[in-house]
Parts: sequence; structure tokens; C-alpha cells
Amino acid sequence: MCRLLGYVADRPTSVVEVLGEDGFDRFTALTAVHGDGWGMAWRAEDATIQTVSVADSASADASYDSLGRTPLGRAGILHLRWASEGLAVTPENTHPFVETGTVAGTVAFAHNGHIEPIGRLESLLGEDSRARLHGTTDSERYFRFVLDCAEKEQDLEAGLTRALAILVEEFPTSSLNALVLTSDALFAVHINSAAASPQRRLRALFEREEEIPARHTTEYFAMDYRVEPDAVHLISSGLDEDGWTAVPADTAVRVDLRTRAIATLPISA
Repeated sequence: MCRLLGYVADRPTSVVEVLGEDGFDRFTALTAVHGDGWGMAWRAEDATIQTVSVADSASADASYDSLGRTPLGRAGILHLRWASEGLAVTPENTHPFVETGTVAGTVAFAHNGHIEPIGRLESLLGEDSRARLHGTTDSERYFRFVLDCAEKEQDLEAGLTRALAILVEEFPTSSLNALVLTSDALFAVHINSAAASPQRRLRALFEREEEIPARHTTEYFAMDYRVEPDAVHLISSGLDEDGWTAVPADTAVRVDLRTRAIATLPISA
């Protein structure tokens, strides 16, 4: 369970430019909950997908602040991890996960949710995908399943749509929230209507209710967006500031990196 930020702009842009100084500081402060690692992926100007991930709190890592202030690319994703119970804080379990040589080239993936039982999710994978697993998370297995479906469809968008339809049926109470970045598109998944906020774990971290980040106990899996003249932004709940619009429940979209056009994916079994 984690926090997500995604952006598509008309020029190389930093996370600080997306959120502003105050917003960046408040997003980083969410490491009070989501301090089990962080990672970024971005589309560089040569169209390659670059990634970095660190199995430590973003607030304790100087490279996080430095990269957050650097205009790395015109599209990118940022992930702050809160490890699900029983899953280790290790480099192998840190998002974003990345795979090269797919039907869409290099693909980066970050997830906000927990899909269980993990063994059941892993059983959906092909033998080759199981052999490629590095960590123990449901999130990596979710990513691998998307790639398996993309290989069968010979198209990432069609594969993602197929994977989501199956996962919604198989795991109806899980959050499938995710950001998927390729050299051509940013996909945003907001499917979680039957997933409950992790209230018990949140309240165990704070002495007083008012210390818990905004909307975490009521809309933990919410996702908001805003469309500006030169950019599209997506973010998990937590900042609670004006200017953002709620992403409709149980939807997935594709944002074209060249035109910033937004298209809804058809999710059905």
C-alpha cells in the first residue's frame, strides 16, 4: 500500500514543478506512513525509460530530494511504499518494477494496494514469468500478469485491459490502483471500490486521529487528477488541496505522452 504520483507534460518536468515546493514537502511528509522505500521512473528525452528505487524512506535519502528537483523527463511516476504486513522492505520489493524487451519496449510499474492471497495471484502467471520474479510482493506478480496478458495480446493496452478484467473477477475486494509508464503512454488504473482503507494499521502509527494524513482512513485508495494547459497530473489521496478532481471509480485510462490526450480503457470480464 503506497502513494502514487504521475505526470505527463509538454517538456521535461520535475516533481517539484508538478507539486510546488509546499506540495512536494507535504507529499514527502507522507513518509510518516509510507516510509518503506521509494522509487521513480521517467521517460528521458531519448525516449528510454529510466528508473531508480531505494529501499529506505524518501525523507532519509538525499537522492530523493535531488531527483525530485531535477526535470528528468516529460513524463514520470513517483512511488512511496508502505509495505503490506508480512512483506519485507528490500530492494527486490521496492517499486517501480521494470521490464525491458516487452511488446511495448521498457515498461515501469507501480502499485497501490494489496492483492491476496498472493499464491493465488502467482498461480495466474506463466512459467517464464514465475521464473523472472525477484521479490515476494503481490505487486510484482500483478505486474508480471499484466505483461503475460500483453504478450498474449501482442499489445500492452489490450493486455492491461485483459489483466484488469480477470483480476477484478478473481480479487474483487483488492485495490488494483497502479501507474504504468512506457515510452509512448502513461496508464493510470483506479480500481478499488470494494477495497477498505487500512484503518487499524493507520491508527497504530499515530497517537491522535488528527495526525493521520488527509483522507487516509476514509479514502485511502482515492486517486485525483488535474488537467492543465501543458500537463496532466495524477495523485493518490493525502495532500487534500484545491485544484484536483476525483478520478471516477473503477476506471483505467491511457494518457498519450505526445498529445496528452486521455482515453478510457474498456474494463469488462
